[in-house]
Amino acid sequence: MVKRVVVALGGNALGDNLTEQMTAVKETSKAIADLIEAGYEVILSHGNGPQVGMIQLAMEELSLSDPNKYPTIPLSVCVAMSQSYIGYDLQNALREELLSRNLKQPVGTVITQVAVDPKDPAFAHPAKPIGRFMSKEEADELVKEKQVTVVEDSGRGYRQVVASPKPKEIIEIQTITSLIDSGQTVIACGGGGIPVVKEANHLSGIAAVIDKDFCSELLAEMVDADLLIILTAVEKVCVDFGKSTQKELSQVSTSEMKKHAADGQFAPGSMLPKVEAAIQFAESKPGRKTLITLLEKAKDGIVGKTGTIIEQ
Repeated sequence: MVKRVVVALGGNALGDNLTEQMTAVKETSKAIADLIEAGYEVILSHGNGPQVGMIQLAMEELSLSDPNKYPTIPLSVCVAMSQSYIGYDLQNALREELLSRNLKQPVGTVITQVAVDPKDPAFAHPAKPIGRFMSKEEADELVKEKQVTVVEDSGRGYRQVVASPKPKEIIEIQTITSLIDSGQTVIACGGGGIPVVKEANHLSGIAAVIDKDFCSELLAEMVDADLLIILTAVEKVCVDFGKSTQKELSQVSTSEMKKHAADGQFAPGSMLPKVEAAIQFAESKPGRKTLITLLEKAKDGIVGKTGTIIEQ
């Protein structure tokens, strides 16, 4: 039986701003509580794209108002802020939901640093969207004012993009593992972790946002999870998405999934990193599986009723 599960929450589980988030986490907590009530050990991770962008923009505006009084806040600190306030909302909502079911399950958030390689080629090619969607005019103005990189995002508008290096090491993994082993539900690696580089015994924050799916995969490996659940906006992964030949994938081997990825079936920046992380975890140890599905379908997906299961 699957026992230890890492759940990577997508943006639809958190909303795009503080008001939406406080509403969204209540529904999110019901789905997570279902898994805990069913006897699974659950470790949560989550994205932070809209939230870290909102924080960064607010900090920049504050700094511009009085640069001497309010120095510029590094992106790594903005990631740390997003971890804290998302974790605060999640742990409170989940605690409340569990207590309403007479489950006295401790829930806590670990502010998590994740080491990256400063020579990662991602730093030369910013590609991770953060912050709000903008019109072309707004995006052009932002580029002119702040010399940032922006891209058009799937027909939804323009967004700022930053580097997204691969995670190499979860610094607080011993703390996370100790809490899990003591019976707590842990929220960790929020937003892919606070990106840092190691310099002897010193950790330095770096301007980047690590993809939460790749970090969740590393977390799942390091806590020896049986299953990685990557939650997204679709019930099942599809090939030929949006075409008359569209086909849903249910039980898929890693070799088949690699072929679909090589054929360009999955969009970079959206489904592709989820699929790549799913394959990586499924191949990391015999018996491990990855489930990609909707938040509300997670419980059914674990028992094979829906979702896309990827295994060797």
